[in-house]
Amino acid sequence: MKNAFLHGEISKEIYMDSPPGMTNSIGMKVCKLKKALYGLKQSPRAWFGRFTNSMKAFGYRASNSDHTLFFKKGKGRITALIICR
Repeated sequence: MKNAFLHGEISKEIYMDSPPGMTNSIGMKVCKLKKALYGLKQSPRAWFGRFTNSMKAFGYRASNSDHTLFFKKGKGRITALIICR
């Protein structure tokens, strides 16, 4: 998924330099990020945090031994989901 990191929420205030050629009426030279960007150090953690919350909302539990393994038990069946890169 090429745009997965664009859906991560960032919890700290992060600023970046303006892209070349971008100007505005008050001459700002930095931008405050509202969402995670691909290439930002915090992007993988922000994405995984949002993913984990979504899996928990669907009834999955995170494994104690491997944080990328989620499982759900129900009706005599076990569903396992593991995140690989």
